[in-house]
Amino acid sequence: MLIRKLFKFENAHIVRNCTSDRCKYSIHGHSYKVELLLKASKLDHGQMVYDFGLLKGMIKELIDSFDHAICFWQQDDMTYIEACKTFSARWIALPVSPSAEQLSRVLFFLVQQLLQATVTKNGEGDVEVYSVIVHETDTGYAQSFIEDIENIQMGILSLDQIHFSDQVMAEWTDSNMYQKLQNGLQFINPEVELQVKL
Repeated sequence: MLIRKLFKFENAHIVRNCTSDRCKYSIHGHSYKVELLLKASKLDHGQMVYDFGLLKGMIKELIDSFDHAICFWQQDDMTYIEACKTFSARWIALPVSPSAEQLSRVLFFLVQQLLQATVTKNGEGDVEVYSVIVHETDTGYAQSFIEDIENIQMGILSLDQIHFSDQVMAEWTDSNMYQKLQNGLQFINPEVELQVKL
């Protein structure tokens, strides 16, 4: 079974080496819509794949990290990268170009890593990311699946190659969330025990 949760954020980027001059030479922004599709073969005690309320925690915070931020490719011109860091408190450095295609892969990868590190408390089953759709405009989107994340021709993704600015991390409920994720620590979701009343 699939469930879908929609997230929104504003983000700016340059996509180097693309065909359009506007896209590859000028910083520009988009009002992104991100569709996160989760799947599971069993339901939890509430007969849900994954409670939508749980998606308002760390997963939402991780996706919200991209809001009012600038994303840049770590292989871009160093002068440009330094300007991004100097003039924007909110930035994300990526091992891949920040195209809609790669943003869908990056978000898929990050949410997948967070789900794998999460211990749930309500009988959730084999919940995993099925797909991520990144709408860059009302008429264009990119969609990724697990085979796209594992495709090394599209670029290797790893937690130690994705860097969030200090300002982004400071706005998380747990400013050490990403470091804990990198270190393989587990997260409890939700942190309080559920009271079941029949």
